[in-house]
Amino acid sequence: QVQLVESGGGLVQAGGSLRLSCAASGRTFSSYAMGWFRQAPGKERVFVAAISRSGSITTYADSVKGRFTISRDNAKNTVYLQMNSLKPEDTAVYYCAAGLVLGAFKDNYGMDYWGKGTLVTVSS
Repeated sequence: QVQLVESGGGLVQAGGSLRLSCAASGRTFSSYAMGWFRQAPGKERVFVAAISRSGSITTYADSVKGRFTISRDNAKNTVYLQMNSLKPEDTAVYYCAAGLVLGAFKDNYGMDYWGKGTLVTVSS
């Protein structure tokens, strides 16, 4: 069993930055690929970024490529999402997820665990 708790959301002006964190409980954190998803008001939850178990491979949605960076610290059981050059369209609840297959994250299936989310609001 893995529990995921996101933090770091908040209100930021367009062009600003935020760093989200996702702390995982349990001793099996390094066994999972990790990812971030987001859900804007009235829309479906969509893939944002994912990282392999070792951290050596990352993948991003086209909408955030070059602005967001995903990383992880297996010693701290934590995955991060550094968000730069934020835009109003980045406003959403951001969710952390754990899954066994990195390739599945982009298709938004096969996630084993989800956090409860943290709200990011970008003002124009």
